[in-house]
Amino acid sequence: MIRKTQYAALPFTAFSDDMKICLITSRDTGRWIIPKGWPQDGLRPDELAALEAYEEAGLRGKTAKKPIGSFKYMKVLKDGSEIECEVDVYPMLVEHQADKWPEQQERKVLWVKRKKACRLLDDAGLASLLQDFCPESSKAWAKAS
Repeated sequence: MIRKTQYAALPFTAFSDDMKICLITSRDTGRWIIPKGWPQDGLRPDELAALEAYEEAGLRGKTAKKPIGSFKYMKVLKDGSEIECEVDVYPMLVEHQADKWPEQQERKVLWVKRKKACRLLDDAGLASLLQDFCPESSKAWAKAS
């Protein structure tokens, strides 16, 4: 089986109990996910995660240099075949959401508290990663500056 790597941003608003998470819908199925994409030459994984967060949800902020973990899922390609993807997740402290962004007409964006985000995600691995996410003590976040 072919396995591919993707990089994702975990957009959040605050280092507190009031933290909210930004979810977006996938283009194909409308499922709630986080911004993610394929590697691109010339971009580090954390830079790619930040770029996807902007393109898919209009988000700008500080992205950790190291992932907080990863999750796997099966991606169905246009020809109907499937590949396993492993997604490295980079926390992103959101500082601004643009009024307009490239994929604005293709996706819905939703800001919710962590518990609701975990319920909306249908990927158990991602939901588990989100549930365990502690931005205040994340080693990945400490390396972000």
